[in-house]
Amino acid sequence: MTTKKLLLQACKDNVEKRITDYKNEMALINEAIETNDKESEDEDSGNGKLLNDLEKNAGYLNEAIRIRDFLLQINANNVCNTAVLGSVVETESVTFYISTSVGQIEIENKTYYAISLQSPIGQLLRGKTKGDRFTFNDKNYTIISIL
Repeated sequence: MTTKKLLLQACKDNVEKRITDYKNEMALINEAIETNDKESEDEDSGNGKLLNDLEKNAGYLNEAIRIRDFLLQINANNVCNTAVLGSVVETESVTFYISTSVGQIEIENKTYYAISLQSPIGQLLRGKTKGDRFTFNDKNYTIISIL
């Protein structure tokens, strides 16, 4: 499997884990709400915070599903000379994978940073080519290669 395919799979795995975690959390909250309702009968069940937590997790779940769908748009076989969605951008000190903001990924003993095009550094990288320079957080970078 190519590096780009491994990176894309790592991002997909990360998002799938988040989706599973949010669903599990929501199931636990629903169970707690049902338990409170059974125990409280006519009294206030105190479910307000639980309902708030349920709503928050539903929002997180929807966002994770949106990201999963977004990742389906990335073609790991795409070759481009400019930094675009799905590109691996290597600088002299850091290698970025333009996909979604997952953070650090270890593949074949090398560290990559999965970033979004919408992130501040993603905005700086967009459209750059080999040899281009950019500055982020007072640090200068030169693009060595783009896969």
